[in-house]
Amino acid sequence: MTKEKTTEKMTFNELGLSARVLNAINKKGFEEPTDIQILTIPVMLRDDTNIIAQAQTGTGKTAAFGLPLIEMIDPEAKGVQALILVPTRELAIQVSEEIHSLRGETNIKTMPIYGGQSIDQQLRRLKKGVHIVVGTPGRIIDHLKRKTLKIRGIDHLILDEADEMLNMGFIEDMEEIMKHTNSDKRTLLFSATMPQKIKDLARKYMDGYELVKSKKETLTTNLTEQIYFEVKASDKFEALCRIIDIEDGFYGLIFCRTKIDVDSIANHLIDRGYDAEAIHGDISQQQREKTLNRFKKQTVNILVATDVAARGIDVNNLTHVINYSLPQDPESYVHRIGRTGRAGQEGTAITFITPSEYRRLMFIQRIAKTEIKKAKLPKVKDIINAKKKKIYDDLAAVLGSDEVDTEYYNWAKTLLENNNPTEIVASILNYCFEDELNPDAYGEIKEVASRGRQLESHGTTRLFVALGKKDKLNPKKLVKLITGRVHIKSRQIGDIQVMENFSFVTVPFDQAEKIVASFKERGQRPLFTHANKK
Repeated sequence: MTKEKTTEKMTFNELGLSARVLNAINKKGFEEPTDIQILTIPVMLRDDTNIIAQAQTGTGKTAAFGLPLIEMIDPEAKGVQALILVPTRELAIQVSEEIHSLRGETNIKTMPIYGGQSIDQQLRRLKKGVHIVVGTPGRIIDHLKRKTLKIRGIDHLILDEADEMLNMGFIEDMEEIMKHTNSDKRTLLFSATMPQKIKDLARKYMDGYELVKSKKETLTTNLTEQIYFEVKASDKFEALCRIIDIEDGFYGLIFCRTKIDVDSIANHLIDRGYDAEAIHGDISQQQREKTLNRFKKQTVNILVATDVAARGIDVNNLTHVINYSLPQDPESYVHRIGRTGRAGQEGTAITFITPSEYRRLMFIQRIAKTEIKKAKLPKVKDIINAKKKKIYDDLAAVLGSDEVDTEYYNWAKTLLENNNPTEIVASILNYCFEDELNPDAYGEIKEVASRGRQLESHGTTRLFVALGKKDKLNPKKLVKLITGRVHIKSRQIGDIQVMENFSFVTVPFDQAEKIVASFKERGQRPLFTHANKK
């Protein structure tokens, strides 16, 4: 049975969740469930069928399975009750932390298990007792072989990003793990696409299932400029202030995911002297109307909002839309940035991401069929120079005009009688603009080290090769294939893994793009692609 539809907007209260879980959601500040959450949560809460959910990265799928899990886990029972398989250690950490943040006041213990982390540390935590394990296939199998992880009695098995695990060569590992589980568990499989091997896996290990997927919208945007800045989460606010200050006449919307973030950012901006206000679901209709009226009149030039609260805001002359928090899905991204570029006006959309969110941003870019360019944050000296220019232009505009009262001319003559003109002007500028032009008012922002990017010139990256044993490929032939096209030393090519239908290889960042490009032929499927791309 398949549910494929455009979902009606609902609230979390309508999904069958308990007051305890709803309270945890409210504390996190989430206002409204996403489509995949609306479709998945009620079915999972019934706990009478397996589920296949077609959902992309960044659509809120962790909460789609995490919230029902929290409802069904018994915190008093011993042993692992749910196993979540994910393709990468970054995702294992992310999913574990997300579920932990949604558990509210319950004593549910969640633990990420992945390669590269001390196995002794994992053993100690497992012995203490864990309810939900989030792990990568390789490390889960290590524990199964050691008999340090028992999953024969789990109630739920969740395969997150199943097609990604397939692309990374984990299909055999997934099958091996599923053999260690009990037949009466519920299985939930999330996959962005539905290749034949995923269907075969479902047919073999899932005794019937319900398929849910939301119908995609057609996404278009005519914005002329979309850029993103990669910063640490702790540096986002400082980055925001720099963007506002470098722009002449900033007038924009700043989007956050939660009500808590909206209030926090708006209050911090006000504390720094900006004309900012906030709107979200807890704001009364009367207050909302007053705030929007001030924003439309530009009495307030910065409005911080959640997606839900921003609905119905009709402002045509915004200069900027800033995604302080990455939106949950491509639809939200397009709806947000579409608020600039209205009525023939051109605006700029800016998105802040942390290094771990790069993949989600690239997915949004691909689905929205747009281009989001990486940019460097303005330096403090550039901001100071921009402010000086604005002051100079403003002064030039009033010099020789009738706007200056004669009283000021008389005052100026008195000041100039016994003082050097340059010293007088310098003193006045210092008196008026000392705080505004003080570089110490800005904090330091450290550049983040990007991981897994084709733009890097150091480190290594993983490439996917669309050839395998069936093509009579072996490690030696693969190295020869690469060195025959690209000037790279064979010793720089490592961690080669040749599977039946495809292979993986690790190469230096600065050589990766050359390799990908050299094997690209018009109209043909790429032979080499970045392994972390979908």
